[in-house]
Amino acid sequence: MKSLLKKLGFVLLLVVSGIAITAWGESEVSGAVIVLEIDGTIGPPTGDYIERALEKANRQQAELVVMRMDTPGGLDTSMRDIIKRITTSTVPVAVFVAPSGARAASAGTYILYASHIAAMAPGTNLGAATPIQIGGLPGQDEAKEDSKKEDQDKNAPGKVTGNAKNRKLVNDAAAYLRSLAQMRGRNAEWAEEAVREAVSLPAQEALDIGVIDLIATDLQDLLRQIHGRTVTVQGREKTLSTEGASLVRIEPDWRNRLLSVISNPNVAYVLMLIGIYGLIYEFSNPGAILPGTVGAISLVLALFAFQALPINYAGVALILIGLALMISEAFVPSFGALGLGGMAAFIIGSVILIDTEAPGYGISLPLIGSFAVITTLILVLVVGMAIKSRQRPVVSGSEQLIGTEGIAIGAFDHDGSVRVHGEVWRARTDRMLNEGQSVRVTGREGLTLRVTPVTVNEEQT
Repeated sequence: MKSLLKKLGFVLLLVVSGIAITAWGESEVSGAVIVLEIDGTIGPPTGDYIERALEKANRQQAELVVMRMDTPGGLDTSMRDIIKRITTSTVPVAVFVAPSGARAASAGTYILYASHIAAMAPGTNLGAATPIQIGGLPGQDEAKEDSKKEDQDKNAPGKVTGNAKNRKLVNDAAAYLRSLAQMRGRNAEWAEEAVREAVSLPAQEALDIGVIDLIATDLQDLLRQIHGRTVTVQGREKTLSTEGASLVRIEPDWRNRLLSVISNPNVAYVLMLIGIYGLIYEFSNPGAILPGTVGAISLVLALFAFQALPINYAGVALILIGLALMISEAFVPSFGALGLGGMAAFIIGSVILIDTEAPGYGISLPLIGSFAVITTLILVLVVGMAIKSRQRPVVSGSEQLIGTEGIAIGAFDHDGSVRVHGEVWRARTDRMLNEGQSVRVTGREGLTLRVTPVTVNEEQT
């Protein structure tokens, strides 16, 4: 929760302070080696970062781009975008899995295979490239058919079992990684095993069977080993000159950092709810300004994050329906039915909001539970209290005089004067009133009150 609050604080700091920008700069990189850092989940921010860096490297004719990688995997769409950038780059790209203890799992394995030079540090590993199913549960008919096929094929080596959608994903991924292996002259058989059987390899074994090109202890060792090596870039051979080359490190700019923070599913989820809360408060209390401003900014940031994430819009719809039902509970006496239904819809929508099980892209269940409870309390208790306050008698203004008791000043049977709340008012009545008799205000006509005598029964009560 602390890290989540820090990320939210970072987002607000960027927005409120006018987004302090630290640009890459346009320093000359001609003939230099550009170094990129890929640390964490592969997603839209990573793709944007690599795209901008490769554009700069191509524009300024760098000697080589080195991507130092440590990733558990990520989104298929972002991975394929990165691979397209690598395969169409006019500058050779080396992927270096480092430092010791790092990994290139899942999507990282595909990117490593696509690189012109694949290197690993001692104590690293790659593999586990089986794609994870996206998009919900299979149909019942399909499940029955797949169950029969599994029974028939369970003893067949290398046979992909599971539902039809999963088989399509695995077959497509296997063909994709195998084609990358063939393009770069790497071990295609192991590539298929990494997809179909989710196998992994340590660095030395990867080198022994031709999955990678070399093992290097650090970046300088990598540049020394590949100096004079010839690679094929866009169908043309290029001999690398990297020993002693100047290094230019490109860090993610403010846009990448902002996108990286808000594209975290937990942060995007919180921003969406803050936006909804702020707008609800602003609509119920027009003129508050601050809640509406914060809510609008948060909602726009959430929508910006959602366009970069694999969002299930059925989840968004369920969240909105859940909020509407919980608000309705405050207006309609349903004995908790609307509130419970709203909470159920809210929780289900939150769970299925992110339409993937890729590592690093799930919403924390404790976070969902916390917001479900908080939302219920806010939208049922607070809104309920607001409605009850509206139903209370008016205690100020001219309307509060209606129903108030006073004392007749002198006897009169039509027009006279009464004392109400210590003030003397002109009064009009249809019945005879005696001096000092209790009266009740029943209406008001300008500065004249319409009154009626309080009966004996009312006084006793």
